[in-house]
Amino acid sequence: MSSDRDRSSTSFRLPVATLYSAGLAQGLTLVSFPASSAVLKQMHGFTDAQYGAIFLPQVAFAVVGALGGGAMANRLGLKTLLIASLILNTVSQLLLGSTVLLTPEMAFPVTLTATGAMGLAFGVGGAPLNGLPPIFFPARRDTAIVALHTALGAGLAIGPVIASALVMAKTWVAFPLSLASLCGALGALATFARFPRSNAVTVDAGEDALASKRHPARTASFWLFTAIAVLYAFAEGTFSNWAVLYLQDVKHLPVAVAAAALSVFWAAMVAGRLLASMLVLRIAPTSIWVALPVVMMATFLMLPYATTPTLGIGLFALAGFSCSAFFPLSIGIASSRFEPYGAWVSSMLIAALMVGVGLGSYLIGLLRETLALERLYQLSAFYPALVLVLVLGVIGIRRRTPMHRQTA
Repeated sequence: MSSDRDRSSTSFRLPVATLYSAGLAQGLTLVSFPASSAVLKQMHGFTDAQYGAIFLPQVAFAVVGALGGGAMANRLGLKTLLIASLILNTVSQLLLGSTVLLTPEMAFPVTLTATGAMGLAFGVGGAPLNGLPPIFFPARRDTAIVALHTALGAGLAIGPVIASALVMAKTWVAFPLSLASLCGALGALATFARFPRSNAVTVDAGEDALASKRHPARTASFWLFTAIAVLYAFAEGTFSNWAVLYLQDVKHLPVAVAAAALSVFWAAMVAGRLLASMLVLRIAPTSIWVALPVVMMATFLMLPYATTPTLGIGLFALAGFSCSAFFPLSIGIASSRFEPYGAWVSSMLIAALMVGVGLGSYLIGLLRETLALERLYQLSAFYPALVLVLVLGVIGIRRRTPMHRQTA
């Protein structure tokens, strides 16, 4: 049992440090392409359409990786999937860095391959990054998962800062090459570290044990979790993907303010996850899970009033806070509900998240032809409103489930 382990021992600290460092590295690689956007467009002359297209393989292969990773988790083990994810991230960054040596004609397909490798890494990594923390810390599973996503969010927040500094120093290529070195080193550490077996988590007696006898895909609860992940991705993507354009072109705020608002969004997401990781030790995770969509709704409705730099930055900070812990809590609660299938469930929710990111970005772009962005932000309050209804439905199903059988 984890409680009996000597947590000061190297055999425990090394795999834990490797796992959470891998979460940080995943965040850095996820943001590596957006953070390199100016370089790619200037160095290779990518058009706006080409730049937008480089993210299509990322979404597609993230879904493929999540589906495949979930299916292979029990067969290959979570450690093997973690190593595979780190190797794929290493490849993606080496390919990104290699574009400095290529002609514009060659750079575009290589960049597409790089984003595909990174998307596959993110999808494959979903099972180990979300499945291993509860195995290491079974008594604090929600805190452990939120902390992992905090590390990932920290990578998202600091990546653009590092890339910007290297671009200004005219050494941008050091950014992807450093990330490749980091992921490669972590892959080597993971190879030699002793990780617990994937089935180390035992199923508690009672309702959850009875519920777990059914595969998640055969339950209504799982599909509610899936819908929640997709709708949440709509909300987060609408906040983050359109922040700069909204404040700069619609609200006519300075470029620096728009950029700061996006940075603050990610920073607030990290801070919110840190706060949530402490709060779940004292209050029920479902209480935070229910509260965050309410804050999302309020933020969407207030964003049209972001007419000053203070309001613009402040509201996007609130948006980041409202999104912060929602998805990691969703994974934690879902994997707890279907504990023997935790790795599979987390992979499926990662796939649902990526589907939502792709569909949400396309939907906003499509509707922007006919509706003002201010109006779209207000209408986007529908996403968290529906999320809240589904969250309450999941909680209600759990409360109504008799001890002797599983009805959902």
